[in-house]
Amino acid sequence: MCGRYSLTAPANVIAEVFEVDVLPEVLPRYNVAPSQSVPVIVESDGLRSLQMYKWGLIPFWAKDAKIAYKTTNARGETVAEKPAFRASFKNKRCLIVADGFYEWKRLTKTNKIPHHIQVSDGRPFAMAGLWAKWTNPADGEDVLSCSIVTIGPNSLMEDIHDRMPVILDPADWAAWLAPNTPKEHLQELIRPFPAERMKARSVSAYVNNARNQGPDCQADYVAEEAGA
Repeated sequence: MCGRYSLTAPANVIAEVFEVDVLPEVLPRYNVAPSQSVPVIVESDGLRSLQMYKWGLIPFWAKDAKIAYKTTNARGETVAEKPAFRASFKNKRCLIVADGFYEWKRLTKTNKIPHHIQVSDGRPFAMAGLWAKWTNPADGEDVLSCSIVTIGPNSLMEDIHDRMPVILDPADWAAWLAPNTPKEHLQELIRPFPAERMKARSVSAYVNNARNQGPDCQADYVAEEAGA
């Protein structure tokens, strides 16, 4: 799964990488967690824009927002069939902007070491995402939400965790966003990112608490923190 990630790159770098002109306020975030508003790239009439969506997809048919606790990730192997995701997979796909994600390597039942994983150059990248618009029946408010598509690990990740987000190569962004991309091609894009183009390092247990923010989340790991 992917339950925490980071986006600390300046807004001008994000705009350059994703070729968008107008950005909402994007502050450095070292510990992005589910239920928070997160920056995503969507496409409309061939134009890309960066929007803020709630992390935890709420399908249009949901009776309430509680389902979002179970839909922060969408398994790539079944995303085309699962009721919560299949409509979004068909025509509501997005790029979820990050410059790293966290995963915890289990040493024992009670001892896990957090790792921060990035692409090799450390620049922002796109995780394959799905989005949905849900209207809250209580107040009529529209809620825009999203989910990260995940897949099995590459050779770098398999020693850390058995799942990873689908990181899209920049050459594949257009196909993922385009509304008319064939289902078969989309499923070809749901694959592990090449291990040789990624890097990982263990980081401080400070990141374990989703309320913690700031550079300390990416400080070097200290064995005593986890009782190793």
